[in-house]
Amino acid sequence: MRWKVISLFAVVVLSASCTSTKNTTSQEDDYTCYVNPFIGTDFTGNTYPGAQVPFGMVQLSPDNGLPGWDRIAGYFYPDSTIAGFSHTHLSGTGAGDLYDISFMPVTLPYNEAEAPLGIHSKFSHQNEQATAGYYQVMLTDYNINVELTATERCGIQRYTFPKANAAIFLNLSKAMNWDATQDSHIEKVDSVTIRGYRYSDGWARNQKIYFCTRFSRPFENMTLDTVAIEKEGKVIGKGVVARFDYTTQDNEQILLSTGISGVSMEGAARNLNAEAGKDDFDYYRAQAVNVWNRELGKIKVESDNVDDKTVFYTALYHSMLAPTIYSDVDGAYYGPDKKVHQTDGWVNYSTFSLWDTYRASHPLFTYTQPERVNDMVKSFIAFYEQNGRLPVWNFYASETDMMIGYHAVPVIADAYLKGIGDFDAEKALQACVATANLDHYRGIGVYKEKGYIPYDLHDQYNTENWSLSKTLEYAFDDYCIAAMAEKMGKKDIADTFYKRAENYKNVFNPVTSFMQPRDSKGNFMEGFNAEDYMPHICESNGWQYFWSVQHDVDGLIALTDGTDRFVQKLDSMFTFHPTDKDKLPIFSTGMIGQYAHGNEPSHHVAYLYNAVKQPWKGQKYISQIMHDLYTNTPDGLCGNEDCGQMSAWYVFSAMGFYPVNPVSGVYEIGTPLFPKMELELANGKKFTVIAKGVSRENCYIQSVKLNGEPYRESSITHQQIMDGATLEMEMGNKPGVCWYE
Repeated sequence: MRWKVISLFAVVVLSASCTSTKNTTSQEDDYTCYVNPFIGTDFTGNTYPGAQVPFGMVQLSPDNGLPGWDRIAGYFYPDSTIAGFSHTHLSGTGAGDLYDISFMPVTLPYNEAEAPLGIHSKFSHQNEQATAGYYQVMLTDYNINVELTATERCGIQRYTFPKANAAIFLNLSKAMNWDATQDSHIEKVDSVTIRGYRYSDGWARNQKIYFCTRFSRPFENMTLDTVAIEKEGKVIGKGVVARFDYTTQDNEQILLSTGISGVSMEGAARNLNAEAGKDDFDYYRAQAVNVWNRELGKIKVESDNVDDKTVFYTALYHSMLAPTIYSDVDGAYYGPDKKVHQTDGWVNYSTFSLWDTYRASHPLFTYTQPERVNDMVKSFIAFYEQNGRLPVWNFYASETDMMIGYHAVPVIADAYLKGIGDFDAEKALQACVATANLDHYRGIGVYKEKGYIPYDLHDQYNTENWSLSKTLEYAFDDYCIAAMAEKMGKKDIADTFYKRAENYKNVFNPVTSFMQPRDSKGNFMEGFNAEDYMPHICESNGWQYFWSVQHDVDGLIALTDGTDRFVQKLDSMFTFHPTDKDKLPIFSTGMIGQYAHGNEPSHHVAYLYNAVKQPWKGQKYISQIMHDLYTNTPDGLCGNEDCGQMSAWYVFSAMGFYPVNPVSGVYEIGTPLFPKMELELANGKKFTVIAKGVSRENCYIQSVKLNGEPYRESSITHQQIMDGATLEMEMGNKPGVCWYE
């Protein structure tokens, strides 16, 4: 019952946002009407509701003020307090960092609780709304209305005050979750301008962020409160909190415009002057709406179901919150070598959750954001040159080494194989090969030597275990290198890495018919239970990681002793339920049998039914996932958003196809969600999917036509998409149909 009320509230919010943007675009073309940023702010989604433009450096969003895994993104829907509005956030990760440059308006006397909450206000969801590029909330304790919007590198806040003695706090001392302030600084530039920096350490090691803020009217008084920050008994810096005093009239509005930079205070000022040079909140909000409509409008879907359209466009919105821009307007950026670098016209990007996003987010960008894909690859190459290897999970000039694999490789290979961009392919391949041959890094040396990573040698390499998963992830990445090298005519490299790509076979145990950890002597782990979660498998169990051979599904079928046995195993994946659900780890959510949609290794599995000519079974589960595990409610994501991957899966699946092998240029046909979908391509053409009679019950494909002719394939190709084809399907409630036999 609780969620029915919230769902209704979400619709009210969406309607209000459509009305408020009426002057900037016709409602018919206002896709932001169907974006609900509150989706994923409850349960395990770990999303934030604040203001951002596509891939923006600024993510200006409210923080509840309390730490905890539920508050990784700073905001948790069940909470009732707000303790600041900070300019940086992570979208749907399982690691808590950032929350930089946090402002909080109050009237006097203000409420202050013991740490960690500090200065705060109560708020109600009834007086809160959000849409793409805009957030609004009433701070109940102070009767202050707060509105947020953003440009790429700037956050703009509008505070509407009552008649009061008021103040605005800027807290650079407070830190939450994994983040710890190391040093900070605030200085007055003139009567309306301040600047400074915050240095911190946490998931982003030695993070540096600079800012410059302009107030729309002079503050009457500025005071600073500092506290010494100690580490191992030594003072390493100071935490600074600034207070700006005002006497406000009823309904008086004060704007704060803040530019941020990873380079310098001067860089932050340049970003501010270039992107938010005037005190006009409505202007920048309209700009944000327009840029979001331009990006969201690249995929047009038809439906009478407002919730379905809302979930779709919110997913498309979430897919564009990361990676994030990390170079200033003049092209300057801070590198992992701790030096300032300069682009020659391209944009540097950061915040790459590659273990997650190589699967669907980056393939989606090749259609919706090809220019950004080019710049992202250039960002990878620059990172390699400055750090000695391609990124694994990097942000703010820091390699976090979160998760496994070298998954910048499939992003590079996919871009090259699709002919995207003007990046240096020779240098890109060099970076891929060098990264894949770092013998001292995470067991790569022994992987090359033995063809797998033994589970009993992780202490020797001073790394976490995850040996089985690393073997499988490396094998896939090696395939990507081979495919790229082959197209470039580098036969020796291609042969070497095609051979390495078969290493997945070395961890298959024919006795148990599972991928299984092996020790350094070649023995399979004794007492193995595929249902168990163990340190040798990354955030998954043996059932879930068995299928991580996206590059050689036919080879996996052969290992499993043929089609019939493979089908039985697939069926069991979705029907063999956990024996003890209470012992499931936090990342095993969205469960259908052993399938865990809340974590990425499972994401392609339902599409594998196409390979065994039983597509109706996959259609059943894909439809179930779309309808049951993605909803227009705050708990509408069944797992961490993971910087867009959870949503990119939905976008592809709702369109009716999915990249099982992200570098193959082949997309398996699933089951479309909408009667009609149009994907606008950068070459000016449109790829159209028509699903006649589609509904939740009519999720089964009866027949397929491509450009009006009967189509006998289970997949479509990148080239067919780019040619602007029309894929037409007859849908029905009758399973058991295989149109490509």
